Amino acid sequence: MRLVLVIAHLRRAGCERVASILASSWAQAGHQVSLLTLDHGETPAYFVDPAVTLRNLGLLADSRNLLAAVSRNIGRVRALRRAIRKARPDTVISFMDAINVVTLLATRRLGCPVVVCEQTDPGIFEIGLVWKILRFLVYPFADMLVCPTRGALAGFQKTIPVSGCVIPNPIDVPPDSGSSQRSPQAGFNLVAMGRLVPEKGFDLLLLAYARIAGRHSDSVLTIYGEGPLLYDLEAQAKSLGLEQRVRFAGAVADPFARLRAADLFVFSSRTEAFGMALAEAMACGLPVISFDCPSGPREIIRAGVDGVLVPANDVAALASALDRLMSDPQERRRLAARAPEISVRLSIKRVLHLWQRLFDRLAAPAAAP
Repeated sequence: MRLVLVIAHLRRAGCERVASILASSWAQAGHQVSLLTLDHGETPAYFVDPAVTLRNLGLLADSRNLLAAVSRNIGRVRALRRAIRKARPDTVISFMDAINVVTLLATRRLGCPVVVCEQTDPGIFEIGLVWKILRFLVYPFADMLVCPTRGALAGFQKTIPVSGCVIPNPIDVPPDSGSSQRSPQAGFNLVAMGRLVPEKGFDLLLLAYARIAGRHSDSVLTIYGEGPLLYDLEAQAKSLGLEQRVRFAGAVADPFARLRAADLFVFSSRTEAFGMALAEAMACGLPVISFDCPSGPREIIRAGVDGVLVPANDVAALASALDRLMSDPQERRRLAARAPEISVRLSIKRVLHLWQRLFDRLAAPAAAP
């Protein structure tokens, strides 16, 4: 099967990681895979199998005004259409809002199924009025909309008449090498991970940690990730008296050894269509606490079984849950024992099977149940 995947770029983020995993897995399974990006040749942040044909189309650039934006996007549609036609795909798979719109316009009457993938909750994540209108107009052209959770899919289908299905994101966590074991002399290692943007709620996490840090004097909060809020968050930590207790460790290429060396993972997102960092922390055997924000965490965590959910954006509840688990090693061990089961539920093998069922359905829609 010839597959063409389209994405803006392959920088460090959840959707880009998913696209890299899927492209590489399909190539390793013997499919002919082309991965088209709109950037100018940036080095991918994640591994892409050498069998994948990676093409950078050089179409990403800012526009000075509306007229320039319209002109530039018409050019993107034409260039992307030429690249897709050249690849002669059996199926085209596009990732994320604006790129999905451009891809759907570029593939009109090409005669191959087009699948668009979303990683956001449209009721919360705003993409701008123009793109929102375009999404409403062109998403019905898609043969299938794929979302990682039922909540995210329901959010789209409330307002857009589009066929949809749920396929969770795969997680690909390497086996423990044994080198990530924490030192028994180390203090309590509390870890969070994600882009330093408002949606991830790290400001709420700092407020919650400030409430209980005094009762856990040996603890340190380490936040892995980069983004535009770094200086704001550093200033907030200092204003809360946490400058010696919070470390902003930047983005890391291989976070898994650091996760396995931690004691507890906390996920503070205000909104999340899925939550790759949360799932990967669980796969590494960490007990986890998460806000029960729309769509994502409630479909990953089995509350009380392999993690703890607290009401969304509730700083007091998050502080209470942190205090309780940091004080109770037995409870942490109980949750951690079940957390790695996420690796079976979200295994690449299982996710690829769901995708293959979709490909079969698209190839023979009249025979689909």
